[in-house]
Amino acid sequence: MATIDERIAALETKLKQERAKKQKIEARLRSVEQKRKRAEDTRRKILAGALVLELMEQDQQTKQKFLARLDRYLIRADDRALFGLSDITAQSAPLGNSENRRS
Repeated sequence: MATIDERIAALETKLKQERAKKQKIEARLRSVEQKRKRAEDTRRKILAGALVLELMEQDQQTKQKFLARLDRYLIRADDRALFGLSDITAQSAPLGNSENRRS
């Protein structure tokens, strides 16, 4: 028969294993939740973008206003090309300048 100290040691080992299992399960749940939130965010952006594109097709003034905002917001050449905007010239502010990114 095992001594009380051996039983305690075995139970402590088992407790550590169970805690590790719990942490792994919690990490998996957090990962699933983060993935769900990212998917929802992406879906919101797609739906909002589809609405904006439709509004731009229907009204030239809305299109011009939105393109002007995009011109101030977008800094990457490939993003700008999607909307037919010219490349940012060498005279523009540095990429790290957040004031020129958002308006």
